[in-house]
Formats: sequence, structure tokens, C-alpha cells
Amino acid sequence: MKKIEAIIRMSKFEDVKEALYSVGIEWFSYWDITGLGRSSEEQIVRGQSFQSSYIHRRMLTIIVRDVNLEKTINAILDSANTGEPGDGKVFVSEIEQTYRIRTKETGPDSLYNK
Repeated sequence: MKKIEAIIRMSKFEDVKEALYSVGIEWFSYWDITGLGRSSEEQIVRGQSFQSSYIHRRMLTIIVRDVNLEKTINAILDSANTGEPGDGKVFVSEIEQTYRIRTKETGPDSLYNK
């Protein structure tokens, strides 16, 4: 089992979500994050526009069976890409064990995706 963490542009979230649904990934966590980078983004606060080094993105966390890893990553890469700097990053790490609380299933059987 693998954990995929993807940092994407806020504007690409709906595209990524639909791409994940299309490859059978129906459950994942996400949250809004702010980071710092070399580049800057235009921010609009109270009608005033200014450049900021704070970069707003969305982070997705998806746990998948090994068999679903490649198609999940490809769905993210294809749907989040604009070709411009700042498209984001994808990180993959190993998951040792998972548990479904309701049924007490463990390992790959405890995941939603088949």
C-alpha cells in the first residue's frame, strides 16, 4: 500500500477530483495549505492587489493499493498540469498497515478502492 500526497493549484482541484473519480479513486482527504517558495503570487486583499511570497495550494492525501498507484499518479499528473512553474508536487511513501475501524479489517482489505 502507498500513500500519495499531492500539492496542486487550487484552480486545478476540480479537474484532479474528476480525474481521480474516473480511475476509481472515490475517497481521499484534502485541505488548503500555504507555503513559501522562490516565486510569488498576486494576492488581492480588500480590493488591493499585491505580490506575496505566500503560495496557496491544496494538498490531497490518498492511500491506495499498489495495483492502483500508477493510474492514480498519472491521473493527478495529467489533470493538474498547466505547464507553468508552480503546478505542484507528488510524493509517494510506503504504508505499513491500515485498519478500518467499523469492521476491523486490516491491510489492503480495509481500503475503499479495489
